[in-house]
This record gives sequence, C-alpha cells and structure tokens, in this order.
Amino acid sequence: MDTRPPLPPFTRETAIQKIRLAEDGWNSRDPARIVLAYSSDTAWRNRAEFPRGRAEAQALLERKWARELDYRLIKELWAFDGNRIAVRFVYEWHDDAGNWFRSHGNENWAFDEQGLMTHRHASINDQPIKAEDRKFHWPLGRRPDDHPGLTALGL
Repeated sequence: MDTRPPLPPFTRETAIQKIRLAEDGWNSRDPARIVLAYSSDTAWRNRAEFPRGRAEAQALLERKWARELDYRLIKELWAFDGNRIAVRFVYEWHDDAGNWFRSHGNENWAFDEQGLMTHRHASINDQPIKAEDRKFHWPLGRRPDDHPGLTALGL
C-alpha cells in the first residue's frame, strides 16, 4: 500500500508540511499526479460536485483547469488535530475571455494511516478582480519559497 508522508497524527510542523505538499501538487495542475495523494475511495465536496474515488476526482480537476487558466494557489494552516487538517486557501485564475478571479476558500481534510486523504470538503467563493490587482505573479508551477503567504499578503 502506498504511503504519503507526513503521516497522522499531525504536529503543527507536519501539518504545515502536508499543506505545502498539497499546494505544490495542485499548482502542478497535473490531475493524474494529484489524485495519487488521495485514497482510492476518497470522498470530496467541491462547490456543487461530490466526486467519489480517484477517477471522479481526476475528472473534476481536468474540468477545473480547462476553464481556470493560469491557476496559482496558496494554502495556509487553519487548524489540525490527529488525522485532520483545516486549511484556508486563495487562488487566482482567469477564464478564456481574460476575466480574472481570486477564489477564497476553506477545506477540511481527513487522512488514513498511510497519509492518503480520505475526505476533502471545500467551500469556495469567487471574487472578480482586475488583472492589475493580482497578487500571485510567480511562473506557473510551484510557489517559490520566498513568495509571501496569505497572511503576509493581507488575504
């Protein structure tokens, strides 16, 4: 069976590591790679979609990045306990008409003993922004280590 360290129970340090690994994965925008961090029977709530299992989660991500272009994400620890982590996140993206958005949200995660995410409950709100109001300007992919996080950016 695959394991995805760090494993629960989480400390503050390992929860932050797990969050950064998730952020890095999502910033890759590679659905096939990302779903490997989830259990085979993972259960999600993402806006109005409720995918079950890796195949449905992968399909959701493929649809997501077909419409959310130039996606850049930052996640930050909100709380943790045992095998659960709560994060807040912000991502910026634009649609195919060039309209920019900043999406704000919270996620509640639960993990199995192997460190695979079994549950992901996401609440997300989209805020239209002007291109000049963007705050996430790094090249597509992993956020640089020296790029400010959400708190430092006032988000």
